[in-house]
Amino acid sequence: MAKKKNTTETRPGKAKVRAAIRNRTLVVRCLRANDYAQVVAIQKACFPGVTPWSKKQFSSQLKRFSEGQIGIEIDGTLVATSSSLIINRADISPRHSFDDACANSTLSNHNPDGDTLYGIDIAVLPKHRGKRLARRIYDARKDLITEHNLRSMLIAGRMPNYHKHASKLKPETYLSRVIERDIRDPVILAQCANGFVPLHVIRNYLPSDGESCGHAVLMEWFNPEYVSHRPGRKPPIDDVRVAAVQYQMRPVASFEEFCGHVEFFVDTASDYRCDFICFPELLTNQLLSIIPKRDGDTAMDTARRLSDFTERYVALFVRLAMHYNINIIGGTHLTVENDHVYNDAYLFRRDGSVACQRKIHITPSEAQWWGVQGGDSVQVFETDCGPIAILICYDVEFPELARIARAQGAQMIFVPFNTDIRPSYLRVRTCAAARCIENNVYCILSGPVGNLPLVDGSDIHYAQACILTPSDIPFSRDGIGAEGAPNIETLCIHELDMSLLRYTHSEGSVRTWLDRRHDMYQLSYGGRRVTDTLTPEHMPTPSAQADTTTASQVRK
Repeated sequence: MAKKKNTTETRPGKAKVRAAIRNRTLVVRCLRANDYAQVVAIQKACFPGVTPWSKKQFSSQLKRFSEGQIGIEIDGTLVATSSSLIINRADISPRHSFDDACANSTLSNHNPDGDTLYGIDIAVLPKHRGKRLARRIYDARKDLITEHNLRSMLIAGRMPNYHKHASKLKPETYLSRVIERDIRDPVILAQCANGFVPLHVIRNYLPSDGESCGHAVLMEWFNPEYVSHRPGRKPPIDDVRVAAVQYQMRPVASFEEFCGHVEFFVDTASDYRCDFICFPELLTNQLLSIIPKRDGDTAMDTARRLSDFTERYVALFVRLAMHYNINIIGGTHLTVENDHVYNDAYLFRRDGSVACQRKIHITPSEAQWWGVQGGDSVQVFETDCGPIAILICYDVEFPELARIARAQGAQMIFVPFNTDIRPSYLRVRTCAAARCIENNVYCILSGPVGNLPLVDGSDIHYAQACILTPSDIPFSRDGIGAEGAPNIETLCIHELDMSLLRYTHSEGSVRTWLDRRHDMYQLSYGGRRVTDTLTPEHMPTPSAQADTTTASQVRK
């Protein structure tokens, strides 16, 4: 009888293979000084024709910023390397070179107090490509960015297929064609898939890169967890509670009666621990009911006399802001300056300081009834809850102003408005909702209701105060945080989650701020181009008059 064949004879071999697979190790770690020889070998394999780092340069990198020099080893052998440093975003020229970025590969320009991680290079041995090792390095860099609370990561991506099209296409045109998927470039498309946003082409970035003809694409990844820290102020608060007043316009018998109505709402909002309260546009038009008409006075003449209340108006709101510990957008007030009438919104901070935003776009009725003229500056104001902007009623119907404010860092836009009928109100509200979506900001709308039967140009009012959000999954349904019942006096309160703005800025379903086509259209303000890279640190400082006014200065 033949012996049965032992079918288990080959199993030990398979077990050894499985054990070998289990025992393989992949480690993402910081580079060490004794890695130098392997680093040079990887660079020669990945960048033929480019001189590898000298030992002195490599040692300098480890000394300056060891955390940013990341490698991957498999089974104890280094197979991928990378280098990075921290810079201040404002300090680097848009047209810098590779040597500018890394100080001739020494990283002597590393700035521990900077706000941006700059990726110098990533190199993966050819036989280990396709294993998503570069993605592991980018994940490690993102962890590093979060740990250091950096704003973003910059890289100058290669254009390895550009040499095939260089005779026919400029590098900028090539980039546009790649983004449109008309041309395939493995590096640029891979970086886009990894969350990077192409900013522009840097010509002559690395002349020795023949495949890219020396050029590169500056690309940026924004940290959704970034929290800005500015000298002289507390760390920003993630949750900001805001209140919008749906205010009853009524004739008053005295300035003191007006003060009582206003203080009621400030007191109530403070009881609810609000950080901000916003009053409507033309709030002080109530006071027109106590200004005696003189013979021959027109509505324009009477409105000019509202400026006589400016000192008391400012003193009132400064006192309320400090006493109730709340930031107040005090509606707007008609002010005469150099014989011109302006519609001014005031921010009264709870530390007693005052700032002013002048209405820029004037409606035909404002010009007709009161002779109001427009201002010429979009301000962004620092507060203890982050930067804010004020767009007064008609101003929110012009998308450019919100873009400018957002580029300067505004995350909340307060919209005091004054409308007479529902269609007028809907113009303001619909445009404010659009500004939320376009710029990834919150809008807080406050308007008046009721009647002023004896005041020319202010007889009837229609309003529905509301707090609007961007339209995406993490936000409130229909993009409405809170809203009042139409045309009754009330107060809307809502808590804004500022961390959601940071997250959806780069990780939202759509990225309306990041995905603008700067190659097709541009917006400029004050001689500077408005882009996705401008932040309050990088914009010109607002004038001292606009953002550091005290109550005594306003009275003067």
